[in-house]
Amino acid sequence: MKKKKAKVFRPTAFAFPYLVVTVVFVIVPLILVLVYAFRGENGSFTFDNFRKVFTETETLRQLVQTLELAALSTVVCLLIAYPVAYILSSAPFKKMAILALLFIIPMWINFMLRIFALQSLLNMIGLKKGFAAAVIGIVYDFFPYMLLPIYNVLSNMDKSYVEASRDLGANGVKTFFKVTLPLSFPGVISGVSMMFMPIFSSYAITKMMGDMNTTVIGAKIANLFEYQNYGNYGYGSALSFVLLIVVLLFMTLANFLTRRSQKAPKGGKAA
Repeated sequence: MKKKKAKVFRPTAFAFPYLVVTVVFVIVPLILVLVYAFRGENGSFTFDNFRKVFTETETLRQLVQTLELAALSTVVCLLIAYPVAYILSSAPFKKMAILALLFIIPMWINFMLRIFALQSLLNMIGLKKGFAAAVIGIVYDFFPYMLLPIYNVLSNMDKSYVEASRDLGANGVKTFFKVTLPLSFPGVISGVSMMFMPIFSSYAITKMMGDMNTTVIGAKIANLFEYQNYGNYGYGSALSFVLLIVVLLFMTLANFLTRRSQKAPKGGKAA
């Protein structure tokens, strides 16, 4: 019998281009950022850049303001997106498709054009640039990223849980808080993650909609990396690295909460 020739080509080879892109455009830049973070003005190794991150009053103020802006915008967007997603998931298929398309179409328009249009609208109603306008701009821009994950979970949710709750005598409110909301929690976590984390670096919205006192930490990092501020590369890199750690911690927490929420329905189903 002839021996079968070993397969030279494997399916995993398709991942090689992605691996190359990841190494060149993700890992290498992160290493450079880390190197600059520990580099002083004279090229020597130093911890002064990180010390400055945690001791400079202006940086801490901007970081706190960024957290406040991100938290408030995320909560407002969630309070608006969840009812909309709930209505869309409960509507007939034809109406659902039309309504969902109305929320997706604005994403086809250029980001800057949408913000300019919103800015003009707010000026017409007399709302000037500031914290409130920045929150409205962020909610408007990130709304689909909050809506779609929640809608996807609600539309694919097993309706037998809701029917069982009603059969056991629970009213609509109790069924929502005991069944629907816990089962949709993974979508909520996904939506919050897709909105909360990018706000740290999305400084274009706050620059256009906010005032001098409304800035995010991403704007400070961008200014530190400008050509005329070349001497601040170390400080900007240290601040970027600290922000990266914060994002990674938030992602770890989000993944933990998602896994924990996904285990709950299995236990209820077995019961």
